[in-house]
Amino acid sequence: MTYHPALSEAAKAFLKCEHQLLIDGNKVEPSSGKRTDIIDPGTGNVISTAAEANSADVDKAVAAARRAFEGPWRQIKPAERTRIMFRFAELIEEHADELAELESINSGKPLVFCRNGDVVGIAEMLRYMGGWTTKMGGDTHNISLPGEWHTYTLREPVGVVGQIIPWNFPLNMAMWKIAPALAAGCTIVMKPAVQTPLTALRIGELALEAGVPPGVLNLVTGRGDPVGEAIAAHPGIDKVAFTGSTEVGRRITQAATGNLKRVSLELGGKSPVIIFPDADLEAAAAAVSSSIFFHAGQVCAAGSRLYVHERAFDQVMEAVAKRAREIRVGHGLDQGTEMGPVISQQQLERVTRYIQSGQEEGATLFAGGNRIGDQGYFVQPTVLTDTKPGMAVHDEEIFGPVLCAMKFGDDDIEQLAASANASPYGLASSIWTRDLNVAHKMASRLQAGIVNINTHSSPDATLPYGGYKQSGWGRERGFDAIEMYTEVKAVAVKLS
Repeated sequence: MTYHPALSEAAKAFLKCEHQLLIDGNKVEPSSGKRTDIIDPGTGNVISTAAEANSADVDKAVAAARRAFEGPWRQIKPAERTRIMFRFAELIEEHADELAELESINSGKPLVFCRNGDVVGIAEMLRYMGGWTTKMGGDTHNISLPGEWHTYTLREPVGVVGQIIPWNFPLNMAMWKIAPALAAGCTIVMKPAVQTPLTALRIGELALEAGVPPGVLNLVTGRGDPVGEAIAAHPGIDKVAFTGSTEVGRRITQAATGNLKRVSLELGGKSPVIIFPDADLEAAAAAVSSSIFFHAGQVCAAGSRLYVHERAFDQVMEAVAKRAREIRVGHGLDQGTEMGPVISQQQLERVTRYIQSGQEEGATLFAGGNRIGDQGYFVQPTVLTDTKPGMAVHDEEIFGPVLCAMKFGDDDIEQLAASANASPYGLASSIWTRDLNVAHKMASRLQAGIVNINTHSSPDATLPYGGYKQSGWGRERGFDAIEMYTEVKAVAVKLS
C-alpha cells in the first residue's frame, strides 16, 4: 500500500495493522473471516482493511457488554468513572497528531480541522461528560396521598446501548455517544461506519489504556446489513443511538420495535440561512461559505438553503462565489488544503447528479458545478441560484458542497419563516441581522433544534444538539445527552 508522504510513522503503523473487532477487551477475528478495504478518498487507494463482523459477532459483543454492565462497571463509583474519563481525555491529547492524521486520511477532512477541531473537541466532550458522573442525582417529592410518605427518584443507567455512527465525523460522532454513555454508567456496542472505522478502533485501544474495563466499550466493524441491523434489533440491547440519514433512521426505528428499546436519532438536515439587509454582509457571506463548503458539505447542519434579502443579494452572492472559486481543494493531508474530497465514488456521483438535475429543473449555475481531476473524489464548491421549492436540490439533502440561494423581499417575518420551515427537516438554522427584535422573532418561529444568530456554528459541549421533524429524536451534547442514557425510577415509602 502507498501512503501519503505527510503521514507520521505512528499513523502508518496503525494503518498497517490487521484490524480486528474489539470485544470484551480483546481483539477478535470476525466470525465471517471477511475483511473490508478502507479507502483514502483523496486518492481512491486502499490504505488499510477492517474486520467485517456479522450478527454472531454482535451477539458476542452484547454478551460482553451485559457482563460488564452487571459486573465491574456497575461497581465503579462515580468519582472513579470521572477519573477514568479524564485519563481517557489525556490520552486523546497525547495521541492527538496521530488521531488527526488517521481521521484526515480516512474521512478526507483537512488535517488542520481534524487536529484543532475534532481531536480538541472529543477531549473536551469527555471532560464535560465526565463531570456529570457525581451530579446526576434524583429528587425528593412532596406528595398529597393520605398518611406520611418519603418519596424520591433515582437516575440509573439505561443498560447496554448500541451506537451506530456515520462516516462524515467519525471521531466526533463516536465521542458524542461514548462520553455520555460512560458517564451515565452504561456499556456500549458500537458500529463505526464501514468506510471510516479507523479512529473509532484507535480510541477503543486508548479507552482500555485509560482504565475502561473490558466489555464496557465493544467495537464491531462492518456493514449496516448485517451489523447495524443486528444491533438495532438485538433483544439484549436496551437503547440504540444512531446518527446518519433519515432513510436509515426509519429502518433503525422499525428494527428496534422488537423489545421496544429506547431510540435516539440524529438525522438529516436542509438548514436555512437567512440574511437581512442590515447584517454584517461580509461576515455573513464568509460564514455561509464556511458552513456549506466545510468538509465538502458533508455536514448534517450545513447551511444549504440560503435566503438573502433582495437589497443584499448581489453583494452576498458575489462574495460567496468568489470564496467558492478561491477555496483550495486538495488532499486532506496536503498543506494549505481548505476543502477535501467527498467520501466515495458513490457520493461523488450523487452530488454531481444533484447539480445536473438542479440545472435541468431551472436553477442557474452561479459557481462551480464540476468534478475536479480524475484521482480521488473531488467536487468544485458549487452555488446555484434561482432555486425554488419542488426542485430536488432545494428540497433534498445533497450532502455535498452545493448551496441553493434565493431572494426574499420586504415580506413579513411570518411569510419568511414559513418558507424556511417548508422542509421535512428541522436540524439547524442561522439568522443574520443587527436588529435583535427581528432576530428573536425569527428564532421563535423557526422549526429547528438549533438556531444561531450572527453565526452558523456553536460547537460547544454544553449545548444540546438535535432536530425537529425528520431530523431526529432526542438531543446530544449537554445534560440532555445524559438523560438519553438514563432511566428515572420513582421510589415511594409509606411511613404511616
